[in-house]
Amino acid sequence: MRALVLNEVPSSPAVAEVGVPRPEAGELLVKVAVSSVNGFDAATAAGHLRGLMEHRFPLVVGKDFAGTVEALGEGAGGFAVGDAVFGVIMKPFLGTGSLAEYVTVSAGYGVAHVPAGLDIKDAGALGLAGTAAFDSLTTLDVAKDETVLVSGATGGVGALAVQLAAALGARVIATARPGAEAGFVSGLTDAEVAVVDFTGDLAAQVRALAPEGVDAVMHLAGDGVQLATLVKPGGRMASTVGLTQEAVTGQDVTVHGVMADANAQTLTTLAEKAASGALRVPVTATFPLEQAAEAFAAFGAGALGKIAVTCS
Repeated sequence: MRALVLNEVPSSPAVAEVGVPRPEAGELLVKVAVSSVNGFDAATAAGHLRGLMEHRFPLVVGKDFAGTVEALGEGAGGFAVGDAVFGVIMKPFLGTGSLAEYVTVSAGYGVAHVPAGLDIKDAGALGLAGTAAFDSLTTLDVAKDETVLVSGATGGVGALAVQLAAALGARVIATARPGAEAGFVSGLTDAEVAVVDFTGDLAAQVRALAPEGVDAVMHLAGDGVQLATLVKPGGRMASTVGLTQEAVTGQDVTVHGVMADANAQTLTTLAEKAASGALRVPVTATFPLEQAAEAFAAFGAGALGKIAVTCS
């Protein structure tokens, strides 16, 4: 099968022929229709996860997938051949990723059915970013009328987080450059979103909107230590990019590190929101698998929202 492969790290991935994986006990073999590019994939290619996770070469990259169940491993339950499924590869090693024509996934974790009304392209770009956004807001326990600053609102996680926070009734402040980026963020939801320019005096802009500080920060990009100074005393932060409590010592703010937990319940909740139209998966570009390396490059150049890759 064709797949986007790394033969070493750090290196740039390239499309190559590799063997079709076989489902082990408890696994599904999925024919992938759509995948997408995530920051995790870029970190893998850059070698940032070397020493943190086992790498099996040739390493097929990719976390998100949506497609059709092709075969079931021994004891795999809850799914049947022909089912439309989506989710996130959650294996403890790197090597059998989803930017490929086929992928194996655990039937018990990281996969859910695609509900009626959810486009397969949206499903293939929803899993990891959606889960990270959902888990961050859950960790922050955002309540109606609280003010939430989303730092990194133009990326896949941020674009979904803006929508989810607004749906909770929060007052959302989001970072973006003026122009196309700001327009993209403002158009994510019918709710009012205050967009601030992170290339300018971010603190002054946020303080003008929230003089006493914001209740919570979603730290998806930017200087977390600086962002912590914009949180009101007793406020909280959720960081998907490694900010720790120790980094903000002396400030009355609680920092939560977030790692996406793509369990079936969360995936199903996100899929139902997307199928109903309550959540828009912000796919802004789509590449065929043959051009997956170009999709990777576009992601690295700072593309807005999500980049999808059609695999079959």
